[in-house]
Amino acid sequence: MPNKQAATLHLRRVHAEANMHRFYMLTIQPTLFGEASLIRNWGRIGASGQMMVQTFDSHTEALAAFNHISTRKKRRGYGSAAPDGRTST
Repeated sequence: MPNKQAATLHLRRVHAEANMHRFYMLTIQPTLFGEASLIRNWGRIGASGQMMVQTFDSHTEALAAFNHISTRKKRRGYGSAAPDGRTST
């Protein structure tokens, strides 16, 4: 049985010269009906941003989408947000 715990990833992309200060957050949460939801939140750092929820039949499908989006964002220059607020790539 796959691990059905919630997974969360915080990413940031900061380019001060271009006035670019963005965040992207991915979270997997179980639903009440045994499915898994992938919650995507993005926007400018300091703002609430936008949110999209995708529901999948299984945690495995949600995790595959989580990994695909994470890889795509890291390729575009996003890095993991450190607890002290810095970005690490």
